[in-house]
Amino acid sequence: MDPKAAKPRFDVSLSVFFPCYNEEGNIEPLTLRTREVLEPLVRQWEIILVNDGSKDRTGEIADRLAAQDSRIRAVHHPKNRGYGGALRTGFASATMDYVFFCDGDRQFEVAEIANLLERTGDADVVCGIRRNRQDNFVRRLNSACWAKFVQKMLRFRCADVDCAFKLFRRSVLEGIELKSNGALISAELLARITRAGCRMVSLPVTHLPRTAGSASGARPGVIFRALKELIELRKDILSAPMRRNSP
Repeated sequence: MDPKAAKPRFDVSLSVFFPCYNEEGNIEPLTLRTREVLEPLVRQWEIILVNDGSKDRTGEIADRLAAQDSRIRAVHHPKNRGYGGALRTGFASATMDYVFFCDGDRQFEVAEIANLLERTGDADVVCGIRRNRQDNFVRRLNSACWAKFVQKMLRFRCADVDCAFKLFRRSVLEGIELKSNGALISAELLARITRAGCRMVSLPVTHLPRTAGSASGARPGVIFRALKELIELRKDILSAPMRRNSP
């Protein structure tokens, strides 16, 4: 084999994790596609499948995939902990220099991880902005209202708060303690990162229609719990001193 052909595009190590709840129709094609993308892309990688107490075959499929490749790991919650709990487990399980996550619903093209890695020279955090968002009007409206509200309450700015396509330098996560178990997690994470003085940029990413499973983010119970967490955590988040961005 030609040594030049085998050289990865980015000389970094990368942890990729997917929070999954009842994603039996998505988890295997997503994992196999991601492995295909990562092989020529980075020097070293791992895929972490966070099974958040799924009631379908998600956990079984995750274990099978992990048994077939040592670079794939399955982490299971015996009971559903919520989206925030799944993300917290994913971050805690990551071991590489950079950490990337997206949802396990296959609504993103994982090959666009490369576009995020291109920006790591001038950013600690790279956030996706969903281009031509493939959700219904009510879901988009709820999301827009929520995003404006939490940014005002937590005093940070991001073009697409809840876009589940984000890349982090792992070192910036080490001093950040996340407490949300629910849908507030993305806003909490970005607010804490902003106050820690991390450099953050956003760029457009492709958003695809969901082809299997069902979304739960817009359910009234999810929204109510997020509001409750926002009230409980706002003082704690804003009490952290605001630091300047790193040079």
